[in-house]
This record gives sequence, structure tokens and C-alpha cells, in this order.
Amino acid sequence: MIRYITAGESHGPGLTGIVEGVPAGLLLTEEDIAVHLVRRQQGYGRGGRMAFEKDYATINSGLRFSKTMGGPISMYMPNRAFEKDDAGWPTVMNKKTEAEGIEKITLPRPGHADLVGAQKYKFKDIRPVIERSSARETAMRVACCGVARQFLKHFGIEIGGHVLRIGSIGYNGWDEVREITDPLTEKGAEAIYKAADESDVRCLNEDLSGEMREEIKKRRKEGSSLGGIYEIVITGLPVGLGSYVHWDRKLDGQLAQVIMGTQAMKGVEIGMGFESGYLPGHEVHDEITHEENSFKRRTNRMGGIEGGMSTGMPIIIRGVMKPIPTMLNPLSTVDMETKEETETRYERSDVCALPRAVVVAESVVAPVIANAFLEKFGGDSIQEIEANFKNAIQ
Repeated sequence: MIRYITAGESHGPGLTGIVEGVPAGLLLTEEDIAVHLVRRQQGYGRGGRMAFEKDYATINSGLRFSKTMGGPISMYMPNRAFEKDDAGWPTVMNKKTEAEGIEKITLPRPGHADLVGAQKYKFKDIRPVIERSSARETAMRVACCGVARQFLKHFGIEIGGHVLRIGSIGYNGWDEVREITDPLTEKGAEAIYKAADESDVRCLNEDLSGEMREEIKKRRKEGSSLGGIYEIVITGLPVGLGSYVHWDRKLDGQLAQVIMGTQAMKGVEIGMGFESGYLPGHEVHDEITHEENSFKRRTNRMGGIEGGMSTGMPIIIRGVMKPIPTMLNPLSTVDMETKEETETRYERSDVCALPRAVVVAESVVAPVIANAFLEKFGGDSIQEIEANFKNAIQ
């Protein structure tokens, strides 16, 4: 089974990732990984760091002649900010000796990991919490998950995402979204992300894109921030990935965990999700048909999962991202050292990171789907998995 681990801090020398469990014989290059790293750095409302830091992950093991060998794949991504920023990060993040005069950060931001992290690990300075909890880590997560994404693509499974809402601006209901996404979904989910990437807020509706930009401008002037809602679509799945027999093998539960395990996420739903909670059953469930020697659904309101298993329809996942806690117009907090109430300090940040977070969400679902696929059709090499898959669908 594929699993990965990341290491590194936001302003340390770099980020490291290790991916294990990848079958031998998968065609993989650094350029395959770079495609989504570039996408992660794009989007309206991004912060200043993106102006000078261009992410690229170097693969240092696990490949020979652009094919996986079955062993762990290690990657490294330097943090350009470590050297190019004017804040002296090599001194601030020195791994050996503590220098004199380094500012101690004792003002935790409401809504961030700052205070709880410092309480948990007994820090007097919240800098270690800021560094590891930062969304900077998702750059290496995108790289690691890009390996699983390449595995899925080999078997015709595609992933794409787009923005549904930023702040108060967004679509009105499930059907309105389906009208614009269904024609793209028929081409494969990558058509969704490629179309969404044409918008700097990654929204498929041109009018809404303009309104979203204006909303971001408005909140930037106020010194505030914005979150929103996005949708991830996965196409090309066979029937029966996941299982109903144990709670921890349910595919929707596993997908929900990786979404909620991503920085700043506060909600997740599959298919119609929360909207289905206030509609009658006849407007929620998908009627079953039998066409061309296979069972199908007239609609896909369940989002491609029933009983914890894939139905063969596109999987549809939605996530909610909170507004970023770092804001130019500060909230009140309490100094950890003096215990006096004061205003939060400002750490450079995006006004709205949702367009970039879509790429992260696309990425983190890939290992879940890949492992469900391997559980059903697995083998040690791509050739063996291809044979298993071919025999299963015949």
C-alpha cells in the first residue's frame, strides 16, 4: 500500500518527502510532479512568498530510467525563502546554536495552531508551531501525492477540482454546479481542473470569478481574509473500491479524513452532502438503471459512493476552508509571556488561499483512491496490476 511522510519547516532549508509502496514499473518523472506544484502556487489572493519561490521537487531515490523500482521514493524541495528572504531565516531557524537577539513570538493567533501547539509541546516561543503547522508543508504533500496521482492516471483514473464559493459569492445549489461540470466530467476529471485553471480563482463560471475577485479585493482593503468551498471530482473508477464490512475501510470515511487532515479545512461532504439533509428522499437518491450490460445511475447525487464503496460513477467531494487566521487588521489575543491582552502580530500571508488549496485537495485524495485500487487489484509491479485489473473487469 502506498503511504508517504513529509518533513521540514516553513522557513527551514527545505522540505523532504518519502513515498513507499509504489509498484515497480510506473513511468514517473520530476516533470510529472512539477505540473501540480506550479498549479499550487497560482491563484488570485496569494501572498508575497509566491512571487519569488518556485517549487520543484528533486527525486533522489526509487527511480531508474524514469520508472519506479518498487522501493521508497525520496524527494527534496529547497525553501528559497531560507536564503532569499530578508528576515534572516538561516539564523532564526539555525539547527545548532541559538543566536542572541532573535525575537520570541508570544502572541498566538486566534484560529491557528499557535496557542494549543505551544501548550502541548511546552514551547515558550510559538515559532516551532508556526513553522511546522504552516501550509508550506503542503508543497511536499502535493509532490508525494503526485506519485499516487500518476499511478491512477496510468489506469485511466483522473482527478480535478474547482472553486464553488469564496466568502459570500458562489453557486446556488447542486443542480447549478452539475450543469457546468457534467459536460467536462464526461471528458475526464482533468478537463475540470484545466478549465478551472483558466480562472485565477479557479471558478468555472466567468461571472462568479469576477465577483470573487472583487470580494477578495474588498476583504484585502479591510485587512481581513476569506475562505470558501471547493469541489473535487474523480473519474474512471471501477465499481467496488472500499468496503461496507468495517467502518475504517469505507471509502468515503477515508476520503473525509485526508480532506480534514489538510491545513485550514473545517468541513467535508460527499455528493449532495448537507444539502441532502433537508430534501425528501425522491430528490436525493440515484435511481438504478441497466444499460449496455452494466448497472448505472440516472443521477449522481450520492457522489459516486454508496455504503462506503465506489459505484462506478464519478466521486464528488466537497471541502470547506476557513478564512486564514493571519490578517493585516489584527484580532485580540493574549501575550503568552505577560498574560496581557493585546493585538496579534502579522505574519505575511494570503488573503484567500482557496484557489491554491484546491490543488492540495486534489492531491491528498489520490493515495486513498490508489490504495483502494491496490487493495482490489494489487501486485508488486504495474504489469501484474494491469493483468489483475484486466481479468477483474472481463
